[in-house]
Amino acid sequence: MSHLIILPVVLPALVAPFILMAIRHHLDLQRIFSVAGTLALVGVAFILAGQAADGDIQVYELGDWRAPFGIVLVLDRLSALMVLLTSLLALAIVLYAIGTGWDKRGHHFHALFQFQLMGVAGAFLTGDAFNLFVFFEVLLIASYGLMIHGGGAERLRAGVQYVVFNLLGSTLFLFALGTIYAVTGTLNMADLAERVSSLSTEDTALIRVGAILLLLVFSIKAAVLPLHFWLPGSYANAPAPVAAFFAIMTKVGAYAILRMYTLVFGPDEPVSKGLVGDWLLPASLLTLAIGMIGVFGARDIAKLVAFAAIGSMGTLMIAISIFTPVSAGAAVYYIMHSTLATAMMFLIADLVIERRGCALQPSLRMPQSGLISAVFFAGAVAMAGMPPLSGFLGKIAVLQASYGVPEQALIWAVILVTSLVAIMGFARAGGIIFWKTLDPQEPDDVSDTDLHTDLTEAKSPIVALPFVACFGLLAGLVALTIFAGPALQYSEATAAQLFDPSSYIDAVLGGAEK
Repeated sequence: MSHLIILPVVLPALVAPFILMAIRHHLDLQRIFSVAGTLALVGVAFILAGQAADGDIQVYELGDWRAPFGIVLVLDRLSALMVLLTSLLALAIVLYAIGTGWDKRGHHFHALFQFQLMGVAGAFLTGDAFNLFVFFEVLLIASYGLMIHGGGAERLRAGVQYVVFNLLGSTLFLFALGTIYAVTGTLNMADLAERVSSLSTEDTALIRVGAILLLLVFSIKAAVLPLHFWLPGSYANAPAPVAAFFAIMTKVGAYAILRMYTLVFGPDEPVSKGLVGDWLLPASLLTLAIGMIGVFGARDIAKLVAFAAIGSMGTLMIAISIFTPVSAGAAVYYIMHSTLATAMMFLIADLVIERRGCALQPSLRMPQSGLISAVFFAGAVAMAGMPPLSGFLGKIAVLQASYGVPEQALIWAVILVTSLVAIMGFARAGGIIFWKTLDPQEPDDVSDTDLHTDLTEAKSPIVALPFVACFGLLAGLVALTIFAGPALQYSEATAAQLFDPSSYIDAVLGGAEK
């Protein structure tokens, strides 16, 4: 049993309290330990991804208590990929927060960020439904503090909405787990899979209620319509590094749906047959449509990116809701693309806001506009799903996965039309930000209250780290494009492993039967 599996949880769990208790008054030391801890997490994640690449499923039994009685962490292709994606994203965001000074605009940024890393990594690795709830709460509690980092009335209002809605989701989560436990007597995922498959007919109704409640909870996390309305205001008003990291938090909901509804409530199980896809697919199509319409109609750049995040989740959830190995493979590839592209766009939006304000209206030419326009263009291409970046390949994979589905024509129409709408929305925003600029001697065209910065041409020198973070995420998208063949092969192998739950069950419960 390798102890490496628990390190993605233990590392940030050690770094966070150390920062909080020992060096909370020393920002430079906080930055050093936060970056060092995140770099160590990246190294561990690469090792774990290498170990999982051959298809072996590793199980870590906490306290050496065997499943289903003890708590287990499970490493397979999907969990290893998500931990690696989280660690790489976290490194870029920490560098951005340090480079822009976001980490000193409030208290305990680095400690809270490490606690959030712990919760996200634990959610991806846990093999127990109750501990999935526990890690959800860890990451959410940390996100509550990060959401209002830096203060401000609008941010506080959005933070309260974010907290209330997620508390509602947590309550539903507990109800769902209680219902499932009452029927099955277990919450270990592998054990649940065996017990659900052997349930008698009279117990079917109650377990279906539990499965539907779980799906509602995960849909809240994934911002699926009509449970998405908390996201635009919350993400648009959150500090930019926090909003960028929230790109992986919405994927926690998508991951949980993939995990639970292939392992426990599989599409071919009599108990759950027709339970998920019949309504999740229409909801996902509407999520994509609403998101991209929001991009086209947004009046400020932060809301534009928030709606783009909703649209991106809609595309991802379309792939998931088809529930075939091919569509799951497309979903896994699109998860990688969507996380990097969404996070990059939130960081780019912050670079724009710091220089010219949030509103999409003519303003003075901002400093470093050429460099920022280049990454904005690349990010817009990625988010809209246009060639040559990975978003185009991801959408092609989703479209191919819909072959033979009764709703194929509708899926193709929605994806293609919304891609066009997204292109127009991003083109409109880019034109206003980078082309419709005012002359410095004619400030009267825009009221002073609408300008985030003084009416001067240059305000601050170039700071390297924010651009390092943005171009690092862009490099990830380029790598996903160049190495699309191996990435798609890994995604397909991951999907095949998901749709073969027997290997997961044997790995987790095999030791208990010996």
